[in-house]
Amino acid sequence: MNKQILIPAITACLALLANASERPNIVYILADDLGYGDVQCLNPERGKIPTPHMDQLAANGMTFTDAHTTSSVCTPTRYSILTGRYHWRTTLQKGVLNGYGEPLITTDRMTVPSFLKENGYTTAMIGKWHLGLGIATTDGKKANAKGGLKEKKGKGAFPPSELSNIDWKGTIKGGPVDLGFESWFGITASLDFPPYVWIRDRNWIAEGTHAKAFHRDGPASEDFEAIDVLDKLTAETVEFISAYESEKPFFIYMPLPSPHTPIVPTEKWQGKSGIGDYADFVMQTDAVLGQVVKALEDRGISENTIVIMTSDNGCSPKGDFKNLESHGHFASAQYRGAKADIWEGGHRVPFLVKWPKVIKAGSVSNDLICQIDLIATCAEIVGKELPNNAAEDSESILPFFKGEKTDFTRKGLIHQSVSGHFAYREGKYKLILAYGSGGWMSPNEGAAKKQGLPKAQLYDLEADPGEQENLYESHPEIAEKLLQQLTDYVNSGHSVEGKVSENDIEEIKLWKTN
Repeated sequence: MNKQILIPAITACLALLANASERPNIVYILADDLGYGDVQCLNPERGKIPTPHMDQLAANGMTFTDAHTTSSVCTPTRYSILTGRYHWRTTLQKGVLNGYGEPLITTDRMTVPSFLKENGYTTAMIGKWHLGLGIATTDGKKANAKGGLKEKKGKGAFPPSELSNIDWKGTIKGGPVDLGFESWFGITASLDFPPYVWIRDRNWIAEGTHAKAFHRDGPASEDFEAIDVLDKLTAETVEFISAYESEKPFFIYMPLPSPHTPIVPTEKWQGKSGIGDYADFVMQTDAVLGQVVKALEDRGISENTIVIMTSDNGCSPKGDFKNLESHGHFASAQYRGAKADIWEGGHRVPFLVKWPKVIKAGSVSNDLICQIDLIATCAEIVGKELPNNAAEDSESILPFFKGEKTDFTRKGLIHQSVSGHFAYREGKYKLILAYGSGGWMSPNEGAAKKQGLPKAQLYDLEADPGEQENLYESHPEIAEKLLQQLTDYVNSGHSVEGKVSENDIEEIKLWKTN
């Protein structure tokens, strides 16, 4: 080769290697049903559950006080995190998938792991999926459990064919390793959704020979116990970090099954809080973060590793609000509502970020952000443009990490409740297209409508963070402006300028109750 050609080529190659070595590792830990007020440093006056590791993460990094999910329940939030796209642009208009659900993310869609993998990252997922899987079956029909499981529960092993039509030796398709993750160890969905069998990559680790119920009856492997899951996931993550030898940076997505039901703290944590099982499980969840951070520190890679700790939605009523509040603990802090609701308690979540190389310790951002912004942030970190037909609703929050401001092309955020009721937030105002909670807390839609409450709600969150004074009828011009912007974003297929995309369905119903 001509020396004049060779030298520039070598220089370019070395520059790429240097750039790759400077790219941070990324660890994204997603708790399940952890309320904003469950993190002590976010709720110092009305939070009584000790969360020392989350508090330390905040002290060493940045706290986002106005961070949100796209939905107040599980599956849709996870779709948006991984794709940078609102979930309601798909066929999923309300609710969640179950453990037998079919894949919600198509394999041709760009995801956070597929993007990072293309840009030199090792990508690993360790935890709960809950976005649907292509599960092989013995009869060619949709995967499901068979009847009579209640009678068989606790009676030992059965031929797997008596419990389910799942082909336990078959290959699982359309899951994490078909969407950009190079490895996956985890479970199909929440710990109250069968099947209760571990998965590694595309294969079941064992067969579902036992009928068990962790809220819902289903097939389980002989040694699967809900109480063991959190510790096993933590051990797997720590081992990945401890044994990692590649020069490439890594991305770990660690979606936890806690403190979601079944609320099963291990013996080590039982009684630790003095409040109850839910508080104990929150403390155990906090300890998971501590073990992961320690593993990074022990490897000497903490300085250039981004650690994000957040939750998929607000605290569930299964946490027993009456008991928590009797101990002075308010899981949604000063906000109204909880998991499943369209009020702030349903979708305003903890969002703590540590990156010592970039983020100033103890910094706070009051900027409005969303978990949907992960993929655009990763793109700016690696210095690559996202395609126009991907990440349609994602904006980079990297400037906030640096203490800088940025102008989003997206004017506001859209949220949904479990029943699919919409809300739109822009600046200090939030418009809700629902009579009541749109979820589980009182008044729900039926009760609110009977009470003669307005068909929509409008709140000034700066003056009224608890969403108590409905301005919908007194400020119609603001409500109309927000409704028009919401309508435009829903119909256009994107909320970020420059994107070219369409929704997966022809019509999305904005007003659910009416």
